Amino acid sequence: MWGGLAALTVLGAAGFAAVGWASPSAGGTDTDARSVPTKGAESSPGSARPSHTATTTPPRPSASSSAGPSGRPSQPDIPTSGPGTFTTASGGSGTVGKGKTLRYRVDVEDGLDLSSGEVAAEVERILADRRGWTTDGRSAFQRVSSGATDFAVRVATAGTVDKICGQYGLDTGGEVNCSVGQNVMVNLKRWELATPVYAKDVTAYRALIINHEVGHFLGQGHVGCPGKGQPAPAMMQQIKGMNGCVPNVWPYDEKGRYVTGPALS
Repeated sequence: MWGGLAALTVLGAAGFAAVGWASPSAGGTDTDARSVPTKGAESSPGSARPSHTATTTPPRPSASSSAGPSGRPSQPDIPTSGPGTFTTASGGSGTVGKGKTLRYRVDVEDGLDLSSGEVAAEVERILADRRGWTTDGRSAFQRVSSGATDFAVRVATAGTVDKICGQYGLDTGGEVNCSVGQNVMVNLKRWELATPVYAKDVTAYRALIINHEVGHFLGQGHVGCPGKGQPAPAMMQQIKGMNGCVPNVWPYDEKGRYVTGPALS
């Protein structure tokens, strides 16, 4: 089942590697810890329809920040809890990829200093990238703002992520993401700050979050490092250490080859 895999995602790794978004050869990523498969539904706990849909999404910074003593922006103020209601990004996208078309929406928890439209555009770019899941030849994606959906990408505070993931028996500890039922839950802290290894390339880290969690939704499990100096698979739990692999955020390389490693239980 498409929505049948529940997975707890912990993102982080030791060491630093800058991963440019625009370059097809970009790489760098971290990942999560799985739980038992769970069947999800639109009406099931934690996957309820959003409270309303955004009609406008004016551009604004992705997080508020103020200048520190040196004049450089300080760390954004990231709330740890929110109302648990969401705004769905308006509009939609064309279909990318071949095979079964998976309709998804992008939700942002109310009260956050995030533009739902900007988040949706970033998710669209990630899912449409030639190094993403569409390369498998079986997966196609289309973002929608209304009607039936196969899954939702939801950016929320740690408290809300903990609550929704916890309804499926997962402990996200206020720090990590999860994929449960039809929900790809993204912790606001991870979305804004990444982890030390991606602190200078948060955009690349966001690609890892989406690729890893959507990978679980597609039925992909965790794998290990394939060998010293090789790219870390997007489905590798890089938070537990790179084990000789180099950072990578994409399921496929620029030549269309699947980046994987030994299967883990």
